[in-house]
Amino acid sequence: MTELATEKLVSVDSHVHFTDDWIKERLRKPLHAVWDEANRKAEEYAAKVLRGGQKNLELEDFVDPDAARDPGHFEPRGKLAAMDRDGVYAEVIFPEIAGAKIVNPHLMGNDWKEVFQGYNNAMADFASYDPVRLMCAYQLPLYDIDFAVKEVIRLARDRKARCVQLTPFPSDLGLPDFYDKRYEPLWKTIEETGLVILNHLDLRASLWDVFRRDPTPQKGIFTGLAWAPLAETICMWILTGTLEKYPKMKVLFVEPGLGWLPWFFETLLDPRMHQHYEFPGVKRPPSETFRLQCGATFMYEPKGLKAAYEYFGPDCLYWSTDFPHPATCWPNSRKQVVSQFKEAGIPQADRVKITSGNALRTFGLG
Repeated sequence: MTELATEKLVSVDSHVHFTDDWIKERLRKPLHAVWDEANRKAEEYAAKVLRGGQKNLELEDFVDPDAARDPGHFEPRGKLAAMDRDGVYAEVIFPEIAGAKIVNPHLMGNDWKEVFQGYNNAMADFASYDPVRLMCAYQLPLYDIDFAVKEVIRLARDRKARCVQLTPFPSDLGLPDFYDKRYEPLWKTIEETGLVILNHLDLRASLWDVFRRDPTPQKGIFTGLAWAPLAETICMWILTGTLEKYPKMKVLFVEPGLGWLPWFFETLLDPRMHQHYEFPGVKRPPSETFRLQCGATFMYEPKGLKAAYEYFGPDCLYWSTDFPHPATCWPNSRKQVVSQFKEAGIPQADRVKITSGNALRTFGLG
């Protein structure tokens, strides 16, 4: 691995379990009960409505057992030690369960905004142990745009945030899609602050119908389909002209899988620009917008990586460890980087871009 000795590998998808205690320490004591009750209501809804009374999947189905037990899954010093063991310089860190899942007006009433700031403060305190290497994907609510704008400014100014996580499916929350005018102040502020928008793989509400119908023991049909709804999210950003309207804004899609993306753009999106479809505000091929303003992360996917590299080039591809989930390459990331890129036939200069250079540039790490 001497060829990687001087490279600063950056993972653009890693996970931390922010415990209830870690979060509640950042909340006023009267809000502890609010937090606990929201968690209870959310789990009750998931059990009765989403899962339809069926057994929940076990934690082991979603994590690598060794990685999940490592201190790097829970606390910042352990996280830095786990990264050092893996030879990774910096990571974008997502919470195992995004705060926006339970911190909302439906579950917390008028307390939700204060709790939301407390949740982001909990993430910021985690990142404070090394603000360069630990890049938390701060949560951003879309229920109240004025509040979201203020939170962007606060996080960028006071917490030196580099990125924010948005739900990829605002319609699941009863909210308009990203092209709606109500979001204009938010997109302008994100442009001005230079924060990167992250749309992480998530479960579309309608996918829970598949969960309830899936007869396989580990719900293998359900878990294998989560990538597909992200096609809609990509279209809502690009084919509505939203990204072209805000040319300095950048959106990264996290854990989408790479193999389908070249086919999707080459066969479905780009050709429609020359057929009878009309896309007001769209002046360039969708794949060009993706190359300029978007990006996608991947773990171990040599064939998909090769296809995406050949179609999009290296500048919009971002490597990740996905620690501590089953696909993680931790603690053997450097070894796997070498083998995967050799298998994909990607030259060293472009490998460096994909595993470090793109993220160093996008997140302002130097």
